[in-house]
Order: sequence, then C-alpha cells, then structure tokens
Amino acid sequence: MFPTVESVFPGGVRGGWVGAMDDLRIRTARPGDVDALLAFWRIAAEGTSISDDRAGVSRLIAHDPEAVLLAERDGDLVGTVIAGFDGWRCHLYRLAVHPGARRRGIAGRLLAAAEERFTRLGGRRGDAMVLDRNETAHPAWRAAGYAPEPRWSRWTKPLTGRTTGRATG
Repeated sequence: MFPTVESVFPGGVRGGWVGAMDDLRIRTARPGDVDALLAFWRIAAEGTSISDDRAGVSRLIAHDPEAVLLAERDGDLVGTVIAGFDGWRCHLYRLAVHPGARRRGIAGRLLAAAEERFTRLGGRRGDAMVLDRNETAHPAWRAAGYAPEPRWSRWTKPLTGRTTGRATG
C-alpha cells in the first residue's frame, strides 16, 4: 500500500502548496530520513529502482552523507535529488518534487545545490538519469541546462539474485 500525502505531510498540503519559495530549506539527508524518503518517492518520483529499499538508501547515506539532498518547507519534505560523486563523474538521480509543489523552482534549487557540491568536489560535468517516458520532467532538466546525450545509452545488469543470459565473446 502506498503512503498517503497525509502520512508524508502530517500537517497536510494546504491548497496543494506549502509556503513560499523564500522559506525553502535544502539540507542533506540523515539516517532517520530513510523511511520518509522512500514514502516520498512513491508519491513524487517516476519509476522505481532496485535500490529503493531501506537497506539501499541507508547504505547510500552512510557511504556519502552529503549525496542525498532534501528540500523542505515548514518541516515538510517537498523535493529530493541524489548528487553522487565517485571521484570522477557527477551523477544525478531521484530528482523528485511533490506533485502539489511543482513548477515553483524547487527542482532548480535542488539542482543548483547539487552542482555546487560537484564543483566543490572538483566535478566537471553533471550526468543525470532521466527516464525517457518521464516527459513531465524533461522541461525542468532542460531549464537547468541539461540535454540528452544521443551517443550513449545506459546498460545495466542486476548484481544480486539470478541473472538471465550470459555475455559471450
């Protein structure tokens, strides 16, 4: 069962929007935020990931405590982005804004905070994971200066459990 908006936002979302932009606070996630993050992503994020579980998110926060950025307004979670840096590349995942808070600049503020982090760490280019089918998100990414990279595609392989097929050659 998916969480309700009321369970993620105990005070409710007043009129579909909570507060004004000047009271938006960006902070890093803490271990105690894991359950709220997972519930928020079920409401606000497009698609799911193999790592969308308590163990995966907890491991990420423990490994890189500055990677998960949260946007809050009046203590309510209204947006997230994962800004992972592996020492070479800057990776962006899970840019999500609550449906009642979209088109208010929250995604742009989260991306600016992620880019500041990358610059501080010596990063040179942001690499965003954006679902092709998530056309609602494409304008936000373009507005922030990101564009699809037509020369590359993402190749994946689950590293846990049974895999189908085997590489040859």
